[in-house]
Amino acid sequence: MTELPIENKKIVFLLADDHSIVRQGMEIIISDLVPDATIYHTSSLQQIAEMVESKGIEMAVIDAHFPDGNSLSIISQVKSVNPDIKILIFTGLEEELYALKFIKAGANGYLSKLSEEEEVREAVLHFIQKGEYFSTVSRDLMVQLIHNPDLINPLSRLTKRELQIAEMYADGYGNLEIANHLDIKQNTVSTIKKNIFDKLKIENLVELIELIKTHHKM
Repeated sequence: MTELPIENKKIVFLLADDHSIVRQGMEIIISDLVPDATIYHTSSLQQIAEMVESKGIEMAVIDAHFPDGNSLSIISQVKSVNPDIKILIFTGLEEELYALKFIKAGANGYLSKLSEEEEVREAVLHFIQKGEYFSTVSRDLMVQLIHNPDLINPLSRLTKRELQIAEMYADGYGNLEIANHLDIKQNTVSTIKKNIFDKLKIENLVELIELIKTHHKM
């Protein structure tokens, strides 16, 4: 039996993102590629598994972070409800720092929200046709992972002291508080902070907090 052309398929999608404009944009792309698709929306992380089960979701496009949590924690739950579901993580988080973590958790693809519109369309088409999508960046990371298992967690690049200070920044401590707490000079804290940022290739505390939440607080 020949497979239906993609435009004739009746696939059930779930778009999960706390920004409605992102879901609407993705719906336009999917509807254009698969006019007969059924598309459900949710802005809540906690509703994802429930909707996958109740709506018979076959493909899900899910953001990495929601106000009510991190979608890493939901992937295994969703896969246990429907082992055949295909999950594409669509996020603004840095691919080099986060993609492997989500792929290892069971995601079938990782797509950056910073991609050009045509690239997003091509990625979604590939995801629908093949059930997976990995960019050149993700593929390179997966190859590197074979030789360097620590790659999956960027925090493994930090020394014990750097990780301790990174955690304190993530918990809201300032330079002076950290210096007093650890009984070290404030300029030593500043130097270590610079080393942390350089090693993780980040530029601000918001990015550091996201990394700690994803890779260390799970």
